[in-house]
Amino acid sequence: MQSAIEPLRSPGMRDLPPEHMRRFRRIEQAFREELLAWGYEEIRTPTIEYLHLFTSAGTLSPHLLERVYSFLDWDGWSGERVVLRPDSTIPAARFYRERMDGGLAKLFYVQNIFRFAQGDQPRELWQCGAEIYGPSWPAGDVELLSAGRRVLQRLGIADVRVRLSHTGVLRALLARAGFSPEEQVERYDRLLDGDLSAVHEIEERLPELGASLHLLVDLTGTDVGYLDNIRAGFAVAVPEMGPALDELTLVARALAVLECPFEIVMLLARDFEYYTGPVFRFVTPDGTALGGGGRYDALVRRPTGEAVPACGFALFMERVGALLPEPEPERGGVVYVEPAAVTPESMGLALAMAEQLQEAGFCAELVGSRRRPACRWVLTVDAAGGPHRYRLHDLDSGEQLTAASMDVIFATLGRGRC
Repeated sequence: MQSAIEPLRSPGMRDLPPEHMRRFRRIEQAFREELLAWGYEEIRTPTIEYLHLFTSAGTLSPHLLERVYSFLDWDGWSGERVVLRPDSTIPAARFYRERMDGGLAKLFYVQNIFRFAQGDQPRELWQCGAEIYGPSWPAGDVELLSAGRRVLQRLGIADVRVRLSHTGVLRALLARAGFSPEEQVERYDRLLDGDLSAVHEIEERLPELGASLHLLVDLTGTDVGYLDNIRAGFAVAVPEMGPALDELTLVARALAVLECPFEIVMLLARDFEYYTGPVFRFVTPDGTALGGGGRYDALVRRPTGEAVPACGFALFMERVGALLPEPEPERGGVVYVEPAAVTPESMGLALAMAEQLQEAGFCAELVGSRRRPACRWVLTVDAAGGPHRYRLHDLDSGEQLTAASMDVIFATLGRGRC
């Protein structure tokens, strides 16, 4: 009896076997093609970054900073605290500031991030992300929404809704209630967690709101009329909500023109202090978020301290990949090439024929792989075979063809489908 192999994989880390890598490459290809079509340029940032890049005010939220992998980069005399990249947006913003500051930039990336998680929950997460730096409101926000949606459509994932929100709505409410910026973040997180005591605290400070408060925390809108109701309910008590509602209405109307299903939820983005404008998620019917993003106009700053407008989004590759079926191998695209004899001449001819088949679009192998079940053709080559130099065996019909020229073989094989 074979003994079980003791796993040596670190907790939270994942191997990507061939079937997962096929899905990974499909997602990557669809994402790259879509973003390149919109004029974005690809970058990749280092896996290791300085910790202070993420601890600066307003960059990474406290609940994420608690999950970073950090260590001292020591050179024998001194050292700097560094981290495994826990987020891709902030390194991309650093890249823009150091290399591209001064104009509009549209960037995208496919890379991993690292965040500690309990037990064997994933700690290495792969993302496809895109960012726009420079003045882009509102076209940039709508463009990113459309690009993300079209990537999912390219992958055959059509049943997706866009969930919209705007942190400015709740920020205006909490500020009107007299909470400090730190208290606003704490109350917002409690509201996200369903803590009703946070609602009661707001009601105590703004009793004039009455039942209107429940429009924000209890209800979900499916059209622009929901925002009109919020505007009517809060126009007098919290007029500061107006600009945020205007921005959210613009995005919602653009989605309506695209006939893209959406819903509006005021409690959506966990990173309350991170986002400054509309935020969105791509969600499946069961509520699974496949990705999301939003506007963060206060995160990126020029050396002068001036803020750079920015927005971005990311797709979560593991969740997207879980929805992709494993494609059935197409018979006929794989040709197994074997020499008739183990001689230098026949081996060299087999290798040359395999390369020709690959250039013609076939998957040609000298050593049978796991694709062998998809193989319909076996080509035997014999350097000394004369008129029988090439023998092609059709595994489906059992027929065999002999030829002195590869032209005859290619005419029989047709077009490559690897």
